[in-house]
Amino acid sequence: MTTTTPAPEATLDDATLVGRSRDGDVRAYEQLVLRYQGAMFRLAAKMLADRAEAEDVTQEVFLKAWRVIGRLQDDAAFVGWLYRMTTNRCLNVLRARRVPAEVDPDTTASPRHTRPEHATEMSSQMAALTEALQQLTPEQRACWLLREVHGRSYDEIAEIVGANSTAVRGRIARARAQLAEVMQPWR
Repeated sequence: MTTTTPAPEATLDDATLVGRSRDGDVRAYEQLVLRYQGAMFRLAAKMLADRAEAEDVTQEVFLKAWRVIGRLQDDAAFVGWLYRMTTNRCLNVLRARRVPAEVDPDTTASPRHTRPEHATEMSSQMAALTEALQQLTPEQRACWLLREVHGRSYDEIAEIVGANSTAVRGRIARARAQLAEVMQPWR
């Protein structure tokens, strides 16, 4: 029986990998991409409700991060920096849209239950939530997703979206109230 050992880069902390990436170590940067591309894609997919745009945004963010990683002052701030770049890029895409994108079923969670009626109800509920998220302002959607889906603190969100934490709390409160109202039939 043979065991495969992970690449040495896989066990390093983010700050070390960022430092090595700054020095041109492509393998170290690949590890950072592997660690965070899923989270950045999920954020973009929920903000944009368009899988193709989310893939493009995620790719653009990681390419830009590689090009400008030398400008990052604090190696430990890499994750927050990625969230900020992803959120800002999504907000730019949303501002550039003329017509809101339709909901992409590939970006919603798939039900895992075997009962067809439960699966149908869950699918309908996820579609309603995705539609409700699209009714929020882009700033509210970003704040709500960063808090509720990605578990970021109010201070982190404030830094990511370029607002103070009081504004972030207000945006999240308004988003929660609006979502609660829209989702009332599902309670």
